Parts: sequence; structure tokens; C-alpha cells
Amino acid sequence: MNEKILKYEDAKRAYSLQQKVGQLFMPAVFINDSEEEVQRMERLIQNFHIGSLCFFHSRASAATNFEGNKKIEYNAKSSERIKELIERYQKAAEIPLLIAIDAEWGLAMRIEETPQYPYAITLGALQKDNNLIYEVGRNIGMDCKEAGIHWNLAPVVDINNNPDNPVIGYRSFGDDKANVIKKGKAFIQGMKSVGILNALKHFPGHGDTAVDSHLGLPIIDKTIKTLQENELAPFQNLMDQDVDAIMIGHMLLPQLDKKNPSTTSSFIITELLRKKMGFSGAIISDALNMHAVSKRFPEKGQLEVAAFNAGMDIFCFSEHPEEALHSILQSASEKRIEESFQRLWQLKEKVFLQKSHNADTPRVGASELNKKIAERSITELYGNPKMVETIKSSDFVNLSVVNGKSNLFSSKINTVFGQQKLAIDLGHDELIAKWAEINHVVLALFPPAVKPKNQFGFNEETLGMIKRMVKEKNTLIYLFGNPYVLDILDLQADSNVVLAYQDFPEFQEAAFDHFQGAIEAKGRLPIKLKTLNS
Repeated sequence: MNEKILKYEDAKRAYSLQQKVGQLFMPAVFINDSEEEVQRMERLIQNFHIGSLCFFHSRASAATNFEGNKKIEYNAKSSERIKELIERYQKAAEIPLLIAIDAEWGLAMRIEETPQYPYAITLGALQKDNNLIYEVGRNIGMDCKEAGIHWNLAPVVDINNNPDNPVIGYRSFGDDKANVIKKGKAFIQGMKSVGILNALKHFPGHGDTAVDSHLGLPIIDKTIKTLQENELAPFQNLMDQDVDAIMIGHMLLPQLDKKNPSTTSSFIITELLRKKMGFSGAIISDALNMHAVSKRFPEKGQLEVAAFNAGMDIFCFSEHPEEALHSILQSASEKRIEESFQRLWQLKEKVFLQKSHNADTPRVGASELNKKIAERSITELYGNPKMVETIKSSDFVNLSVVNGKSNLFSSKINTVFGQQKLAIDLGHDELIAKWAEINHVVLALFPPAVKPKNQFGFNEETLGMIKRMVKEKNTLIYLFGNPYVLDILDLQADSNVVLAYQDFPEFQEAAFDHFQGAIEAKGRLPIKLKTLNS
């Protein structure tokens, strides 16, 4: 395939303006698409010289489509299927395609039966262990490479300083800019070591909003000075770390541009990011089907045209490349087209022309790496440390809220301490019957969802029981999920919580080792909660 990629100076002369504009489009493709849909994409690639593709799992789960609550079909053969599709789409392309994916915590974000690594918020809890984040980036990069993927649209370097954020939250390294910068750098360097492209997202910072840009337009009403002190800092500081691209999020910043969302704002893309901050790499949009911007441009292709006019180079999840391509050819100057084509082509040169990186160097296995992170990220939030020891040495109730998750933690407590498992969400009768006799509780909490929508998926009855337990009993919580869950539990000043962050077996093992005193808690909560002075 490498021989089909020309050096830029040769490509500049070899390709027509139509081919160059076609290279700027990155339509979405889906692992579980039908044969009819695959053939349609092959024709699109052939007819319009598409330059890159972004893989999603299925149309039911991609971007805004989750609103329809369509059933997401499990496909155990997804990893084989994506390789087949990549091969087919590359054969359809005259110019080799860049293959992209969102793999923030591994290919498991989109593909079943592939390694999953911890969420960014978990990595944010690590102290002086950024070498582990480097290994996560490297492992994810190697997983991408083995699948035929060149470009991981990661890391998220948004500073999540709004506890009510519905879409970033656990995807961020935390609310401290220095922490976000250090960990973002380690992740990038890990991917870079095996030759996988990166993209910082979501410029100019999606952390301080309570609106999900998949569904509506977030408004971030801050001055440029305030943004420079916080939200813009990771982007500015990481630019010299061989950043391949910066992704523009969909949001309105009225103090910078009252009329245009960032996606179509020449002030934000060209004046701020390009000129003031000095970024010379590729600028890519967030998914253009997201309602924050798609509903503002009902005419097919005009969203892409507006983004291009503002300074955008690559159109991720473009739904109307044919119409947009024709409009750009009619309205844009040859010089402007060449600028974006050159930046896109530089990415292709990196992937297809540079010497291959040594991805054969032995790497830490996913389970072993997750175990190391689990042991170093576990975090204590103790309001009354003396009560913790009292609970552990007492005849405590071994309680859990499992939500269908495999509960290794409580099983180990049952085996080692002889305390029978009880699950609140599998029936309350036995618990209520002995309520008056209960003094001490170890509560293993597995939230139904990682996102805060609808109280993280808890039903009112179960959530009510948890709150009552926290209020009336001496309760030690082990949380295997998003730490923002703690904001809905009505915690008391003397409440005791241990954060394990993930429900992976390795994290449950580490949590049990912590419970029995075999390991110390070395992690630190990387965010501020509304209900605790953390």
C-alpha cells in the first residue's frame, strides 16, 4: 500500500482539486452495517475520493442515534469484521484511506471482545505513575495497529470542572489542568511510540457545561483570559508533543463569538487556535451529525461548508460529503483547499511513508497493566477512619448493588470473612426483615451506568435504600464506577468511601486486597464532588 502514497510535493501536482477536497471528508462507517450499506460506502469512496473513515459499532449506538433507544446487537466477531471492512474499503480507494476510531479506553469503546483499559478519570487518580498511562497509550496504539487502524481520536484533554457534565466526566483526567496536561502527554507519547496518530479534544474545552452536545448546544460564557488560564492550557501546552490534530467541539462561547458555534467560528478556529495559539497541525471536527450543530444547518452540505470557511480541515462524521464537496469546489479558493489538503496529506505521509515503528517490543498484557493501575489508583474518602476499622472487625453485613455485574469483591468477602452476600437490587425482603439488627455494612456499589443521565441508571427504590443505609447505618462503601455517583447518595460528613473506579476483575481484586489490609490506598480523587470536600 505504501507505494500508492506520494510525497506531498508530488501529490500536490498529481491530484485534481476535486480529489483534494474529497480527501478532507471522514464519513462514519459501522461494524454492523448491512452488505447494502457497505457497498454504498464503497461507491462513495470511489466516486468522491474520500480521504478517511471513522469506525463506530453500529448505527444504533453512534453519536446522536442513541436517542432512539434502539437495541444494540452484540457481535462477538466485531474484531474480525472490522478487519474485513477495512480491507474492503481500502481496496475501493484509489488513495489509501486513513482509518480512525474513538478508542479513549481501548478498542472496547467500539468493538466487543477487545481489551478495555481504565477510563481517563481512573488514570487521573494515579499519583506519580504516568509511566502506566504511557503503557495504556502504547497498548491501545498496538491494538489499533493490529486492527488496521491508524488514528485514535484521543486523548480527551477537557478539564472537567463541572460535576453536572453529562458527556465528559469520566472521560477526563480530572479538574486540575496540570494533572490533565501531564497525563495527556503520557498517553500521547505511548501512542506515538508505535506510530498511531492522535487528536486532542474537544477544543476549546468541553468540561464546564451541563449540556450534552450530542443533543443540544452547550454555552460556555467565559472570557478568553479565563479560558487561557484553564480550558485552553492543555491544548497550548501539548502542542509541542507532536500533536497530530486538534478536534473542535460543538459549543457556543458568546464572549468570543456571539453568533457561531465553535465548529463554524473563524474566530475560534483560525484567529484563536491557528494564529494566536500557533497550532499548525490538522484541525478536525467533532461528529457533524451531533445536534448541537446539525440542526442549525438543514440544507445538506452547508454545515461542512461553514466549518471549512471557518478554518476546519477534516469533517468527521460528515453525512453529506457529495453536496459539501460540490459547494466547496464552487466557493473556495484553490489556495484555501491546498492548505487543508496539505495538512491532511502530512498525516498520510506519517502513516504510510515514515519508517515503521517497532511495535514488536514486548508489552505489558492488558490484565497485568489493569492490575497495576488498580492497585495504584484505589482512593480512600474517609469521613471517620476509626469507624472503618470498627466495621471491618465487626459482624458486618456483606451488601451489594450489582446491576447484573459480576461481583467478585463480595464473593471474596463471603469466602474469607464468612459474611453471606446480600444484594439490594435482587430483593429487599431479607434486608428489611433484619434491618433493626444491622449496625455495620460493607456496601459494594456497581452503578448501572457510567453516565449521569437518569441518576446513573439507578431506580428510585434501590437508590432510596442506599441513601437510607448511608444515613442510618455505619456503612463502608466500595464504589466500582464513576465517582460522580457519590453526589447522588446523600453522603454524611462521617461517610466512608473507597473508590475502585472500575468494575474489572483486577479492580475488584485490588479492592478486596485493600479491604483486608494487604495494600494501601495510593490514589487521589482527581475531581471535586459537590457533596464532599475532596
